[in-house]
Amino acid sequence: MNAMNWQLPIIRRSALTIWRRNILVWRKLIGPAIVMNFGEPALYLLGLGFGLGFFIGEMANMPYLTFLASGIIASTAMTTASFEGMYSVYTRMVPQNTYEAILTTPLDIDDILAGEMLWCGTKSVFSGIAILLVAALLGAVHSWHALWAIPVVFLTGLCFAGPAIIMSALSPGYDFFNYYFVLAVTPMFIMCGVFYPISTLPEVMQSIVYLLPLTHAVELTRPLIAGNPVEHPLLHLGVLAGYTLIGYYFAVVLTRKRLIV
Repeated sequence: MNAMNWQLPIIRRSALTIWRRNILVWRKLIGPAIVMNFGEPALYLLGLGFGLGFFIGEMANMPYLTFLASGIIASTAMTTASFEGMYSVYTRMVPQNTYEAILTTPLDIDDILAGEMLWCGTKSVFSGIAILLVAALLGAVHSWHALWAIPVVFLTGLCFAGPAIIMSALSPGYDFFNYYFVLAVTPMFIMCGVFYPISTLPEVMQSIVYLLPLTHAVELTRPLIAGNPVEHPLLHLGVLAGYTLIGYYFAVVLTRKRLIV
């Protein structure tokens, strides 16, 4: 069994090589990616934003379409980074042995995972921009301040990339990822304020939900989309940054253990 290497990761510019490699691969699949990025959010916003919004009217002093769109932007960053950090990273790590080939170059595991983290954040931005455009076309965006949601989406992608890569480092196969989606991603998607205000939950649940990163991503994104001031921005940014740093560190430690013989 490989020993744990607890040394702090070193982030170098060479991580951009991994990011660039993933960009080149993604460009070959850009057609299906664009359809998915625009099609799925349009269905959510049309079906729930207009359909359910017709009965709800306003929520949290804003049209329900705006309320929902801001939540979907944040949650899509979570799901995009999670899918990329698990299924794509695991494929490169195990079946394709891409990382083993990369490790024969001057790059090391720290570089690989820093590049993967950046790519997860970038791919989240692609999805977030697509939803933002759809929301704007549907009239759900009320301020140019909504553009500040793009860096928030990038940070949210980084935040969820680390835990997803940790799952890849631990996973014996693709089916293992179902645990993470059922026990982590889906509960956050349902309870972290995407579809309704967190204040409607019991107080105990509210306390738990405020510990989860998606809550803070939504709390940052929603007022930006609605054109309202953001409350406690440093707190929300600090939580997302903390999850990002901790996730990256343990992702590196566990990937070192898996790949280094």
